[in-house]
Amino acid sequence: MVNADIEIETLAEFDQVVARGSLSGYRIQSVNLLERTFALLAADTSAAVFLGCAMEPDASAKVRADGALVYPPVPDLPFNPYRGLLYTADELFTGLADGYEATPDARAYAWFQETKADGDVFSSMLRSIHDDAVSDALDEHLSGARVVGVMGGHAMERGGTEYRGAAELGRGLARSGLTVATGGGPGAMEAANLGAYLAPAPDSALAEALELLAKAPSFTPSVSDWARAAFAVRERWPAGGDSVGIPTWFYGHEPPNAFAGHIAKYFANATREDGLLARSTAGVVFLPGAAGTVQEIFDNATPNYYASRGEPTPMVLVGRHHWTEHLPAWPLLRALARGRGMESRIALVDSVAEVPEALAAMGRAQ
Repeated sequence: MVNADIEIETLAEFDQVVARGSLSGYRIQSVNLLERTFALLAADTSAAVFLGCAMEPDASAKVRADGALVYPPVPDLPFNPYRGLLYTADELFTGLADGYEATPDARAYAWFQETKADGDVFSSMLRSIHDDAVSDALDEHLSGARVVGVMGGHAMERGGTEYRGAAELGRGLARSGLTVATGGGPGAMEAANLGAYLAPAPDSALAEALELLAKAPSFTPSVSDWARAAFAVRERWPAGGDSVGIPTWFYGHEPPNAFAGHIAKYFANATREDGLLARSTAGVVFLPGAAGTVQEIFDNATPNYYASRGEPTPMVLVGRHHWTEHLPAWPLLRALARGRGMESRIALVDSVAEVPEALAAMGRAQ
């Protein structure tokens, strides 16, 4: 099994390891080494792996001669398939001043649209390498964290009572020491990330932030205006709390939200959805949503039913009318759970205010 300690993901880490004399066996991931030619020529690089590291030709020739594997950067891609770290909103929205279409996020989606059905194994390989690298970075970031997933629909508009409730939920979970993880998109997902972002701020900040956001209530018709309103909130409160967003380019019409401190964006939606649920080890909260949220409920229920991931994780459905009358997922979930280990780990509540106690109660019942 490969130890994560042998991964080098920044130039500072590279310099620290080189100072000890050897890069043998290390994985150097997406580090610009053009200014480290002398270090590469002097160091032992046998059995090392260089993933997307720019380097001078003589340095590349030398490390290859040592027996290192070198996967060179891929030119003209709007994303880095070998990235070693999660995305940030600042990175994905670079160039927003010129419109969303100019951002790396929009350009990666355009590339995906052009290549997803062209049958080119190289494009498929690049997407797979990228998504695996993102999963590796996500596992490293969440190591030791108590993660609660918050699921909900993308159509929830800023300014409404449901949006505010989702934000208050995210804030409360973050203040209790949990790491909030969402699907990383608009609507309920953004609201929960917003709440976690404002967790260190005074309570009054939320109302002011909602007022700023309400100027662009939805990502339609303009993603640019929607994103700029979010960055205005971030500028007003620059020292926000951390949370995780896990969006996908598969749903390219849904841009990522700017309030997640760390963003794990995928090309493969199935990898994204399963990964989000699997990493929500402290429980999953399901806010009112439509088909996507219903799918997530039963994607999470299946491993709980079979105990394939160990002890079932708590599941809290919010909105009694929504989940029993409008989209009656709760009766089916309860029927599935009957007599199983997950029976004591599911709950239906009326409002987000009841969620923390429901999670705590199921934790005590474990």
